[in-house]
Amino acid sequence: MSPQKPKRFKASLKKASLQFLGLMPMILSVVGLIGLFQGFVSQEALASLFTGNPWIDTLIGTLAGAVAVGQAMVSYILGGELLEQGISLYAVTAFVLAWVTLGLVQLPLEAEVLGLRFTVWRNLLALLFTILTAVATVATLELLS
Repeated sequence: MSPQKPKRFKASLKKASLQFLGLMPMILSVVGLIGLFQGFVSQEALASLFTGNPWIDTLIGTLAGAVAVGQAMVSYILGGELLEQGISLYAVTAFVLAWVTLGLVQLPLEAEVLGLRFTVWRNLLALLFTILTAVATVATLELLS
């Protein structure tokens, strides 16, 4: 191993550590906002958003999921509860997909780390494909049953 490699490794580690420390305030802010949202918005409040129209519910589910960003495991549990409350499968599928692929709360952090152009394109495409995937998934399930 050449003597340059340990020096480059230490320099890279120092640079990465400084970048991480610089992002910590934004990371903590995003985590705090997500925690506040999950603490104040109940399942009943989410269920009251839906109308019963599959197309409108798909859009509402997508937007609600984009705002209610969180862990995928929580979205599955919440999706099951919404289904038990009579919310359409279109809405729940869109909600779960948007929950894990979109994230309005995370946009500033994502733009800071990955760049604004990439963040905007990724979120626009995720929004479009969330809606298309939700509709295709439910249509496929209806066709098979």
